Amino acid sequence: MKEYARQRGLRRIMIPVPFLSPGLSSRWLALITPVYARVGRKLIESLRVPTVVKDPAAREEFDVEPESASTAIARALRNEDQEFAATRWSDAISSSGEPRAWSGARFGSRVVDSRTIHVDASPEDAFVPIERIGGASGWYYATWLWRLRGAFDRVLGGPGLRRGRRDPYRLRVGDTLDWWRVEKIEPGKLLRLSAELGLPGRGWLEFEVQPSEDGKGSIIRQTAEFDPVGLKGLAYWYGSSPAHTLIFSGMLKRIKESAEARVHKGQPNA
Repeated sequence: MKEYARQRGLRRIMIPVPFLSPGLSSRWLALITPVYARVGRKLIESLRVPTVVKDPAAREEFDVEPESASTAIARALRNEDQEFAATRWSDAISSSGEPRAWSGARFGSRVVDSRTIHVDASPEDAFVPIERIGGASGWYYATWLWRLRGAFDRVLGGPGLRRGRRDPYRLRVGDTLDWWRVEKIEPGKLLRLSAELGLPGRGWLEFEVQPSEDGKGSIIRQTAEFDPVGLKGLAYWYGSSPAHTLIFSGMLKRIKESAEARVHKGQPNA
């Protein structure tokens, strides 16, 4: 537990108790963590069993070098990042009557805010204003709030909005985009950005474009993800939630308007 906290940048105080109560502890875990009570109970009950291996027979008999606990934890965290990055939120929310938006939903340790909008344009046309976001094009909505956040980040030693972008029209993996970096891009389909500003955690912003089911236009899903570090990270996310809702909703509407305006004017994608 101490090693996990160290790797996640968390500060934890260990408080010993004179007894072990799996039932009570599992309910406490269910209250303060994403772990289900029945899973928590099994974890707590397993503490009765010694898990430190002192017998070297397995190492002598098999050509296997065991991983250290710190290496295993680091590997698990990397795998979690890769699996989370591969998540398709359009698959997780059905169009058959279920909500097309989440706000502050918890997935493991992460918080997700996701919403969609219909655009009267093909996925290729809808993706054009998404790929041109940032830099001289700005962030489409509440520009003064973006500049204020950027200025605050620069005071803390971060990049703010001064980095701009390499190319005004095209993006590629690894490009800097103001305080973001392009983590993944599939032209006409997907743009995933990772935040590089000062945060009590890690943040991502993703745009996914798909054809609408009726074949008329396309659907843009915008998803903000945050992996908070401790209570400070959760306080930051929920404290900023009203501003995030305002900014991200407004941004998505402006992207829609920009894409549809280009189609009506007959402007090319390039």
